[in-house]
Amino acid sequence: MSIRGNIVKRSAAAALVGCMAATLGGCSVPHELVASASSAPQIAHVTPVQRDLIYLPPPPQPVPIAVYSFTDQTGQLKPSENIQSLSRAVTQGGTSVLIKALRDAGNGNWFTVVERERLDNLLKERQIIREMRQRYLGEAETPSSVLPSLLFAGILLEGGIIGYDSNTQTGGIGARFLGIGGDMQYRQNTVTVYLRAISVKTGEVLGNVVTSKTVASVALNTNVFKFVEFDELLEGEAGVSANEPIQIATQAAIEKAVYALIMEGAQPGGRQLWSFADAAAGQTYLNHYKEEKERAIAAAFRRTGPYYTDPIDDPKKAARAKPAKPQARASGTRQAAPAKVAANNKQNSAGQPAAR
Repeated sequence: MSIRGNIVKRSAAAALVGCMAATLGGCSVPHELVASASSAPQIAHVTPVQRDLIYLPPPPQPVPIAVYSFTDQTGQLKPSENIQSLSRAVTQGGTSVLIKALRDAGNGNWFTVVERERLDNLLKERQIIREMRQRYLGEAETPSSVLPSLLFAGILLEGGIIGYDSNTQTGGIGARFLGIGGDMQYRQNTVTVYLRAISVKTGEVLGNVVTSKTVASVALNTNVFKFVEFDELLEGEAGVSANEPIQIATQAAIEKAVYALIMEGAQPGGRQLWSFADAAAGQTYLNHYKEEKERAIAAAFRRTGPYYTDPIDDPKKAARAKPAKPQARASGTRQAAPAKVAANNKQNSAGQPAAR
């Protein structure tokens, strides 16, 4: 090998080692580099389900609703491969997320949400107002114009985060040739949310929904481990990973539960809870929700029945899978009577010619 080739290889190896050393030397990373990698505080990104909630057609009047608690009912800890973690797998602020979703519905026009999670703090503050006015103003009773009665709700929301399943789907792919290769790995978790509406007057469960959201994680890695000379080893690796935030997935599942509960309560019939002020616009949303439910039911049949096919997806396969309806014969012909058909079948079984 020429001297020039050796110099080029040595320079490439030195540059690679220098880049890796600069990357791994976290203590020597300039403050400007850290500042450029970070970003300024910003308003949280709007999820697609939150967008659908905001643009929902409003009802004739807001529905008073109360939420006492909407917590993590899984009790699961954050999964860790090396050490035991005492952090929870999902957010413990489900009530705050649910209240935000209720406030987003119809751009704030669907529900009148009353405070119940921290009711003790609210009552204490109202008691302080009464005592201060009694002490300094001499009021025996606080006027209702100053401290009116609290709002009450006719519907109570209950439920919580009922499931967080880790590694529901894992996999990867990779290849290596002469010490140079790469691989890709992915993993999926699932968070499940349950929400129900209860009548305060009767205690009846008016509606309940269950939603779920997958949490995806993907990692890409490339590496080199090769002898460029007899006593010279070139080694390097690079990778990138993307992890969907669990909190965002939980938020999307809760928002979808609120959306589904509104759609379920707006279904026409004897158990209808509320309606849309614009019936035509509301019917469009109801039709989309009905199609989504039908697709979910059809997917369950496809998973359990190998011969079932969703008619929406493939009408031809569905026609083969389901019993075909009897077709009318061509005009000018008569269909044989049932008794005559039975007689023909009996004669055929006896070996006699069929009657025409």
